[in-house]
Amino acid sequence: MSSSSISPSSSSSPPHHHSHSDESPPSNLPLKQIPGSYGLPFLGPLKDRLDYFYHQGADEFFRSRVQKYTSTVFRTNMPPGPFMASNPKVITVLDAISFPILFDTTKVEKKNVLDGTFMPSTALTGGYRVCAYLDPSEPKHSLLKKWFMSLLANRHDSFIPTFRSSMSDFFVKLEDAISPSGSADFNELSDDMGFDFVIKLLFDQNVSENTSFGSDGPKLFTKWLFFQLAPLMTLGLKFLPNFVEDLVLHTFPLPPFLVKSDYKKIYNAFYESAKKALDEAESLGIQRDEACHNLVFLAGFNAYGGMKTLFPALIKWVGTAGESLHRQLADEIRTVVKSEGGVTLSALNKMTLTRSTVYEALRIEPPVPFQYGKAKVDMVVHSHDAAFEIKKGEMIFGYQPFATKDSKIFHNPEEFVADRFVGDGEKLLKYVYWSNGRQIDDPTVNNKQCPAKDLVVLLSRVMLVEFFLRYDTFTVEVGKLLLGSSVKIKSLTKATWT
Repeated sequence: MSSSSISPSSSSSPPHHHSHSDESPPSNLPLKQIPGSYGLPFLGPLKDRLDYFYHQGADEFFRSRVQKYTSTVFRTNMPPGPFMASNPKVITVLDAISFPILFDTTKVEKKNVLDGTFMPSTALTGGYRVCAYLDPSEPKHSLLKKWFMSLLANRHDSFIPTFRSSMSDFFVKLEDAISPSGSADFNELSDDMGFDFVIKLLFDQNVSENTSFGSDGPKLFTKWLFFQLAPLMTLGLKFLPNFVEDLVLHTFPLPPFLVKSDYKKIYNAFYESAKKALDEAESLGIQRDEACHNLVFLAGFNAYGGMKTLFPALIKWVGTAGESLHRQLADEIRTVVKSEGGVTLSALNKMTLTRSTVYEALRIEPPVPFQYGKAKVDMVVHSHDAAFEIKKGEMIFGYQPFATKDSKIFHNPEEFVADRFVGDGEKLLKYVYWSNGRQIDDPTVNNKQCPAKDLVVLLSRVMLVEFFLRYDTFTVEVGKLLLGSSVKIKSLTKATWT
């Protein structure tokens, strides 16, 4: 199958690609002072915060500073800024060479940095610091992560069939929604489907059978997520002046008691219905209560929260890429499914364009845009053209979408090139960062890489397979949301193959 109709040069790496490995950049780089400043106390962080949320938006905030300092490594304040974040000062790393320092747990500490320079109240997680907030050096980290990894391993045979059954409900709802109104809200339907899948996987039963939160599950989780992530959001309400919203969302944490009863409902449902998973935790020596709060976080924040941005981004980019890509994907998917006799793991592994398309979506719009880590030691970090000293105790911050669109690594980095990672292009996968690690690395109990990293890639591939087994092409209308992209499906053209 020719991939040239997508982009003639997509799979060839750019001419100025670095041949040295990231671990040992050339030692002859000049040692430079890190540019940038934090401004006056209180006012500096406030100015950066207003720029970030209201005057520029995240992308322009970083782009303008890269231009100003002619450096991809610089100092700035990261929101939320005054009051809520005890110390908003960070050293920003924005290129593919400096960024991986954030994955190196021998050099950076990942304690309480999941959401940035602030940490949500543990009242939102049953009084526990759940695994995502623990550094690998903390004894509980490896115990909890080991349990997560074994949960996934024990269920791996059911990933594909369970997800396909959640997807078949999704398509029925999608077609129902499109026919009267001419457009369907992909995000809402996708949220329900993602939730349904997570619950089926962990509870070994359907959402509808779980009476304790019934069909309210996604709404309860979304509200609980909002209370944790509000300091990183803007609501964009036209009738509310910016400074009022800023004061409410970014200055003081929202009081956890407002979601206490919602969280209790979720927790109780998990405590009653995820017995098998909690038994596994107890057998490893984790208290049942602590295990349950961790499971809620894994399911609600990591899995459901992740899918809320993951699937819309995938469908947005594939949808806007247009009919010629759709034809190529449909052709590959249907040919392989026919010859393999179904949607199996070995069938998925033969779909090289489908897999590359998923990696490209993860590259161009990583589901989690931010990474943080606190320097454990004095160190020197390299960008493409300079070296910088970072002192022990300084907070390092990375904005992932800039590192994964590094023009010194990727040709046409702002373009969605579906076959970028086919053939020779696979060599570039080490620069695809989205899972708190590189695409070529594996999660272990000693790192902070997402335990479900491979599952995410698998589900994204299955989603494309299911789409193109049913439809020849589809059209989308895209916009922005508090978190990620909003996608409306405008039309679906039923498959014409037999």
